Amino acid sequence: MTTFETREALTEALSLHRAKGVSVGFVPTMGALHKGHISLVSRCRSENEVVVVSIFVNPSQFNDKNDLALYPRTFRSDVEKLQAAGCDFLFAPEVEEMYPEEDRRQFDFGMLDKVMEGVSRPGHFNGVAQIVSKLFDTIQPQKAYFGEKDFQQLAIIRRMVGMLHYPVEIVGCPIVREAGGLAMSSRNTRLTEEQLRHAPVIADTLFRSRQKIAHTPLEELKRQVKDRIDNTGGMKVEYFEIVDRETLQPATGYRKNALQGCIAVQVGAVRLIDNISY
Repeated sequence: MTTFETREALTEALSLHRAKGVSVGFVPTMGALHKGHISLVSRCRSENEVVVVSIFVNPSQFNDKNDLALYPRTFRSDVEKLQAAGCDFLFAPEVEEMYPEEDRRQFDFGMLDKVMEGVSRPGHFNGVAQIVSKLFDTIQPQKAYFGEKDFQQLAIIRRMVGMLHYPVEIVGCPIVREAGGLAMSSRNTRLTEEQLRHAPVIADTLFRSRQKIAHTPLEELKRQVKDRIDNTGGMKVEYFEIVDRETLQPATGYRKNALQGCIAVQVGAVRLIDNISY
């Protein structure tokens, strides 16, 4: 595995491979890698001849400076995991490399970013689009891999690809969970032992809701989900929405295989998200 810190050096190295007509797959990350990330790398490895992974904690998608400062950084162990997973090129730039000047671009995602995370984290998805578009411009992959845990982000990326006419296939990959069901996240490392015991209730409650949705009014189901989690171990539901999988707008009734339940929960100082298909 070769590590690059500049866009120019990475572009030059990739151009040599493109000249041979090989396929390039890309996995963007912010580091603090876990099995969920590695599952993306493994999928990318199985479908492409060249695998590129980026590690970059993007400041423009954090609207809370404290959250940015506390985001876990484990570069040395990340490198070891990527080498074991078969990554070819690691792109690990400094902030100044990706933002030599302020990126003032504003993206119009219609209603996709006006709900859920968009309400809770204003400007977040615009920052995501800024960095992902910069990475796509540099790497020019045929395929790019994103985890479905960030379901709304995946929808935003797909919309951005269409808006900017990128010739890249966006591959959504299933959520990877801990043994107790908790969705794997870099933020899980900030949970205390007690919080780690309680946090699996989030996924368990979502799985239970799947058994009820066909015969329970949606508003009642949402209330049940919130009540169960709010009454467990000091957790607080920020939002739980049942939405149309394509538009992300609130559903008015049950439609099989067309809805997604999306949740954000504050667990002490740590904010966790998860989702489930219905």
